[in-house]
Amino acid sequence: MVRIPDAKVALSTASVYPESTAAAFEIAARLGYDGVEVMVWTDPVSQDIEALRRLSDYHQVPILAVHAPCLLITQRVWSTDPWVKLQRARAAAEKLGASTVVVHPPFRWQRGYAREFVRGLWRMADETDVRFAVENMYPWRYRDREMLAYAPDWDVTKDDYRHFTVDLSHTATARTDALQMIDRMGDRLAHIHLADGNGSAKDEHLVPGRGRQPCAELLERLAVSGFDGHVVIEVNTRRAMSTAEREADLAEALAFTRLHLASPTGVPRA
Repeated sequence: MVRIPDAKVALSTASVYPESTAAAFEIAARLGYDGVEVMVWTDPVSQDIEALRRLSDYHQVPILAVHAPCLLITQRVWSTDPWVKLQRARAAAEKLGASTVVVHPPFRWQRGYAREFVRGLWRMADETDVRFAVENMYPWRYRDREMLAYAPDWDVTKDDYRHFTVDLSHTATARTDALQMIDRMGDRLAHIHLADGNGSAKDEHLVPGRGRQPCAELLERLAVSGFDGHVVIEVNTRRAMSTAEREADLAEALAFTRLHLASPTGVPRA
């Protein structure tokens, strides 16, 4: 007998790239995911609340989280003002029934935004039931050089946020201990981006179990603690030679997650 926590397992729409946001809903439904996390990026559908609602209704796949457009390639998506981006992400989450907005810490060159980020995010969090879950990042590396691209810090546990997202591909790239990081996050850990990595300078986002991150151990620890946030599969399938190969990777990731997101009923909650 095992205990399965209330956490839902979702598919990030980024996991099907270069296929579309619409394709992610179709694949999530076919494979049996509990929902999706919408990565808001250059695909116009990802930016359109009504189009997302129609996809969710048609495929009967709920939208569990919205990833705000924080990437370098999305600097002009939903405005060039980062606070407007967060306001629109919150509004999208509220209208679509998503519980979480995932946000990255600012880039260091966004000086005004970075200076006010922690205080401003607390103000926004006080205005909604949607959780702003700040995601751990990593230092950028080129050969033997390291650049700190994020502010206040790539290690978000060094600052005071209400909720956190932990990304295991990012812990691999940062070469930091993922289990120690979630210990520091404590009960503020609200959201998981599940992927794997081998510690290279590249953000690999491998299928869980194909790298050296403690993906299984983290899931088992979540199960014991009764984690009730979302576990989102966010992997890179760009090298897949076909839709069938991409779906096989995403089915493997889902099976891995469901297998390890359980604990024996005799194990007490942490």
